[in-house]
Amino acid sequence: MSASELADRVAEALTVDTEAFNDRAREEAEALKSAVRDGTFDNTEAIVGMELELYAVDDQTDALQRVPRQLLELIGFEKELGLHNAEMQTSPQPLNTHGLAAQRNELKASLMPAQQRVRNEGIRLVSDGMWTVPPAGETAREYLCDCVEQSGVRIGTNMSDSVRYHTMANTDYPSAFEIDAPHVSLQAETVMPESLITSIQPHYQIPHAPDLPEYFSYALRIAAPLLALGVNSPFFPPDLYDDAPDPEIVAGANMENRIGVFESVLNPPDSDSTPPKVCFPPDFDSVEDAIDDIVADDTIVPVDLQSGTRFDDDFVHFRHKHGSYWRWVRPVFEGATRSAANARIEFRPLAAQPTVDDAIGFAAVFAGLMESLPRLEHPIRSLDWETAKKNFYTAARNGLRAKIEWITADGATTTSTQEIYGELFEHAREGLEQRGLSAEEAHSYIRPLRERVDRRLTPARWKHDYVRRRVEENVPLAEAIWGMQATYIRHQEETLLDGSFVDWFE
Repeated sequence: MSASELADRVAEALTVDTEAFNDRAREEAEALKSAVRDGTFDNTEAIVGMELELYAVDDQTDALQRVPRQLLELIGFEKELGLHNAEMQTSPQPLNTHGLAAQRNELKASLMPAQQRVRNEGIRLVSDGMWTVPPAGETAREYLCDCVEQSGVRIGTNMSDSVRYHTMANTDYPSAFEIDAPHVSLQAETVMPESLITSIQPHYQIPHAPDLPEYFSYALRIAAPLLALGVNSPFFPPDLYDDAPDPEIVAGANMENRIGVFESVLNPPDSDSTPPKVCFPPDFDSVEDAIDDIVADDTIVPVDLQSGTRFDDDFVHFRHKHGSYWRWVRPVFEGATRSAANARIEFRPLAAQPTVDDAIGFAAVFAGLMESLPRLEHPIRSLDWETAKKNFYTAARNGLRAKIEWITADGATTTSTQEIYGELFEHAREGLEQRGLSAEEAHSYIRPLRERVDRRLTPARWKHDYVRRRVEENVPLAEAIWGMQATYIRHQEETLLDGSFVDWFE
């Protein structure tokens, strides 16, 4: 699509009547509530799914690489925000022995031929929390901020040609379009800086939709320990750093910068009173409250929509609102057919992981906990919401070294890392065995994450230790970061499909 055609479509999107759109969404939400009460969104069993984002690099230099759109379609991956991004989704499967195996096998079955195909074009797909090596001949700042104005419409030069993404840069919603992180400051005119980061998103479908608030409360309270376990983006591309001593930059690094990037780019600046869209969400008293919270959320890009042939097209405006309901844990209501209609929880704090087995390990642990904690009526649900939120942002800063407050099964409060994760893994195992997995199968999914705790080593800490050592040897920060990135990619090349992060140290 040419820039002029894209600008015309963006300009057309900007003419949509926001109030009329929101009125339709509110009407659909009332019908959705009725369908939920009638049992339409219930499932006979728990269902799991996964989204996996990657970025592309030059196979020889590790520099960020734009992926030709035709090549992306050829390998069966979906477009994401940046021209360097790719996304795949697994088919929803029952949470049981075969369902989890199918999730893992589907990821591997798709990634293997995709990697082989893009290698023919000199490209490698990387699973990582944040890229650090900009395209050859460009700085990261140039790549992220480059845009043009066409007929009064701002068009991000390196963004996918999705009208939605470009319209977000031209609406009245006051997204800051900035990065505000330790020793990093960047101001753009589009959402493109968000393309720095990539994630995995495990899904868990609730068997009985009205029970969503209970499951959701537990998901909020395990968000911090799972985030701390999965941190994977301590460093930015070096040219984004302000002028500060290298050791100071290294010492001040957050373990998971993905959290801050997503929030500071898409939320309004602190000086604006508009509520943030990317945030740690509240507890809900009822499933109707969850639906109402989505309806009340600001719509950045309203669209003139018509019902199609899907069952949930009866809620098409509500579904569209949900697309920019960017909470770190969020409820979703959808289904292509009445029989497939579901209420699910998307768990969004996790950065993309070093290997497929690490990603599936998180999906299994999350699902196992969703099974066991409500059944046990675990007292962690009574943890104060403000404490759960504080835990979350502490985990983003410090990873496994974060001081997280937890309530144990016997009601005691603890901040012991060993005690917290010992209990988490045990309850995850119980939940998986409850769904028919053998003890050995459950342990096989949990083991790669348990070993991270035993070693006190996350992907972010591995990266940070590498760069810290090199800087202490008087290696310039940029060289240290790029050396780390090259080593990460080489390790991943050997283990992405057949191994885990802890295999890097065997």
